[in-house]
Amino acid sequence: MLQKRVIEKLFEQVQIGGFTVKWWDGETKKYGPGPSEVTLHFKDPKVVGRLAKNLSLGFGESYMEGLIDVENGEPGTVVALANRNKHAFPKYVPKSFLKLMRGVTVGASVKQAKSDIHAHYDLGNDFYKLWLDRDWIQYTCSYFPNKNATLEEAQAFKLEQVKRKLLLKKGMAVTEVGGGWGGLAIYLAKNAGVTVKSFNISHEQILYARAWAKQAGVEKHVEFIEDDYRNSNHECDRFVSVGVFEHVGRPNHAEYFKTVKRQLKDGGVSVLHTITTDLERPTDPWIGKYIFPGGYIPSWREVVNALPNYDFHLTDAESLRMHYAITLDEWDRRFEQHVDEIRKERGEKFVRMWRLYLQASAASFRYSGLDLHQFVFTNGLNNALPLCRKYLFK
Repeated sequence: MLQKRVIEKLFEQVQIGGFTVKWWDGETKKYGPGPSEVTLHFKDPKVVGRLAKNLSLGFGESYMEGLIDVENGEPGTVVALANRNKHAFPKYVPKSFLKLMRGVTVGASVKQAKSDIHAHYDLGNDFYKLWLDRDWIQYTCSYFPNKNATLEEAQAFKLEQVKRKLLLKKGMAVTEVGGGWGGLAIYLAKNAGVTVKSFNISHEQILYARAWAKQAGVEKHVEFIEDDYRNSNHECDRFVSVGVFEHVGRPNHAEYFKTVKRQLKDGGVSVLHTITTDLERPTDPWIGKYIFPGGYIPSWREVVNALPNYDFHLTDAESLRMHYAITLDEWDRRFEQHVDEIRKERGEKFVRMWRLYLQASAASFRYSGLDLHQFVFTNGLNNALPLCRKYLFK
C-alpha cells in the first residue's frame, strides 16, 4: 500500500527514542534508534490515509474512534515522542493543515465566543469537580511551592501569588475576566478585602460562583456578571485574567488590551496569566476542533510586543511551564480514578478524547515549547512599586 509506505518513511525519520507499530495486516515493526517506548496498534487501513492528510488530527480522531489503540504505554507517550523528534521532519506540514488553520485569522464574535466557551466549559460542574482540586476548583495552571505539594496546596499557592502580584490594598476595585467557578474572585475578596466584578460567559460557572460567594459570605463584595469581557466598562484599580487570553483569538488581542486600558486607572496593575508558545504557530487542528474551538495560543513575544501600544509597562514575567505539566499529570491521574464513572455517563469516545487531551497537553508543556506565563504590567509608569520581588515570597 503506497500510503502505508509514505507514513513508514516519516516514521523512519525518528532520531530520538523508539516505538512499535502493529499494522492491521499482521506486520509488526519497530521504528527509531532507541528501545520501544510505546506500541501503536493500527486496526484499520483508513488510519494511514488520515495520518497522511494530517498527523495530529488523524491520530486524534483515530484514537478517539478506537481505530488506533495505544499499548505498552499511554497516548501522552506518543505525543512526547513526536515533540522530541519535531526537528527530524520540520518540512512535514500537509497542505490540509494550513487549510484547516485558515480560521486562526478570524476573530470570534461575542456570539461565537459564547458558543465556543459553552462547548468546553459547560460540560457540567460535576464532571470537572471529579478531577480538579477540591478547594478552589481551578481549571488553570497551579503553582507548586515544592515538589511534594498536593494539587490543593499548589492551586491555593497560585491564587496567593496572583493576589501578591496585583499588589492589592483593602477597598480596591478589581475587574476579573473569565472567572471560572469563582475561586479567584472569592479568594481575593476574603483575603485582600477588595471588591471584584467578575465577567464570564459560561452560564453554569456563573450560577455556581454566585451560590459559592453567598455561602462564603462575600456576596456583597463579589459580583459575577454573565457577559462578554468586551462589554465590561467599570473603572478599576486592578485588572486580572487567568486562562482567558487563549480564548480571545489573535485578531482580538487589540480589543482585549483596549478593554484593560479603558478600565484600569493610571498606575493600576494588571496580571495576565496565559498559555504561550515560543513561536507564533496555528492552533493544533485536533485541539481546535475537539477541545478549544476558536482558541489561539499566543507567543510570549506577541504579548510583550503589544504592551507599549497602550502605554502598558511590563514589570514582571514568570514562566510556569513545568508547573503546568505537573498540574496536568495530576488532573490526568484523578480523571483516571473516575474513568469508569465518566465512561458510563459519556461513553468511550469521550473518555479517549479527554485522556488524549490531558496527556498530550502535559507532554507538550514538557517537550514542544508550550509554556505558561504570568505577565504583570502597569497602565502608564508607576514609580511606587516595590523595588524587588521579596513581596512574592513572604
